[in-house]
Order: sequence, then C-alpha cells, then structure tokens
Amino acid sequence: MAGEDPAPAVALRGLHKAFGATVAVDRLDLDVPAGSFFGLVGPNGAGKTTTLRMATGLLRPDGGRVWIDGIDVWADPVEAKRRIGVLPEDLPLFDRLTGRQLLTCTGLLRGLPADVVAERTGALLAALGLAEAAGTMVVDYSQGMRKKVGLAASLLHAPRVLFLDEPFESVDPVSARTLRGVLERHLTGGGTVVFSSHVMELVERLCDRVAIVHRGRLVAHGPTDHIRGGRSLEDVFVDAVGGQAAGTEEGLEWLGTSSG
Repeated sequence: MAGEDPAPAVALRGLHKAFGATVAVDRLDLDVPAGSFFGLVGPNGAGKTTTLRMATGLLRPDGGRVWIDGIDVWADPVEAKRRIGVLPEDLPLFDRLTGRQLLTCTGLLRGLPADVVAERTGALLAALGLAEAAGTMVVDYSQGMRKKVGLAASLLHAPRVLFLDEPFESVDPVSARTLRGVLERHLTGGGTVVFSSHVMELVERLCDRVAIVHRGRLVAHGPTDHIRGGRSLEDVFVDAVGGQAAGTEEGLEWLGTSSG
C-alpha cells in the first residue's frame, strides 16, 4: 500500500542462542532498513558475532527467525545466501591460491559466467589496491591485504546485503580508507551494509543507523544522530552497557610512582 515503509533488508525476530548455560543472544528483535550503513556495536561477549552468524545462515539459532529481503534464511537458505555477502572476523581463506585465483574460484562457485568473473575480479583487485599482488599466494598477504581480498570475494556476486564482522581490525589507515570507499560505492548502488565494530569513532563517522547490544539484548537502536543526542557515540555506548566511570583505579596507586 502507498505510504507503507519498505520491507527491511534484514529482519530478526525472537532470535535466540545459548551455549550451555550461557545465553549469547536473548530473543533479539531488529530491523535493518534497506540502503542503510548499519552498525552493530557492543562490548566483548555481547552477542554481535553470534547474531551475525545466525543472520547469515552460518549458525543455527535455538529459536527465532531471520529474513533477508523477505526471504526466510532457514526456510530457503539457498535463495537467502544468493542475496548476501559475508566477511567474517576469523576470515577463512584458501591460502594456497593467489588473490586472482581465489576470486575466480569464488565467482565460479557462485555460478557467475567466466567472463563476468574475470571482469569483476580485475575491477575489484584494482579498486582495492591488490592488482600488483594478484599473482601472489594469499598465505603471503598481510592481514590488511587478507581483509581486502576477503571483501572482494564477498562483493563479487553483487549482493544486496553485505555483512562484515570487524572489517577494519588490524587494517592500516590507507587500506581502511580504500575499504570505506568500496563500501560507499556498494551503498550508492542500492546495497545495504551491516557491520560490527568496537571502534565507536568509526561507527559514528560511517553509519547512518546503529544498534547497541549488551548481554545478547538490544539496549538502543535507531538513526545514529538520534542515538547520540548531541554526545559522542562512545559516551552513549558506555552508559548503555553500564561501563564504569573514570576514577575507579583503587589499588593501582603504585602505577604513579617511580622506581628510580
């Protein structure tokens, strides 16, 4: 109907996962609007990675449902996975392939025509500053180069939604700027980006929407400027997850003494 909000790119309803007695994600409900640069933030152990793994079909939830572009991830996983690209934090890659071979293999496994794979592989390697390393084995890539070739592999089939888990960790500033440029191009083309990060300044600068999770539950979400409310996102984050205030250094007085 006219005037209705468009369907979200990602919808989570009642998502739940426990590992033994530890609840990692606790009945999480969340919508990611199409075309957004969406930041998922939280302290270590908050459930971010578990949430992303369930949303992308890499980990089966104990309860709840996930839709990608209206497709139920667990009812129709093949169709759902056609629409997503994933760059996981642990980034498993075929180390004994060259960068070009890795992308070629990825594209062919995705069912793309060989000429399309070759064209897109060359364009992505060039855009990400990997053209000169295209013939180098991935095992010899730096961490930043591995992140870039992993991003290229996740983008090769032009996914509707891109999921990135800590994409800028261990990446130098030059490579980070390159990654940001490629992600912004993906958004310009109508894509959606969902990424987790511990770097609040980066989330504040890149994301138009943000969700804060703590102990597997959603504690705040919405447009970034609205969540900030004129404060820094870091301050809002610390308050939302119950972080300790400054001045709790009792017992550490010896750090301010000189041994000389």
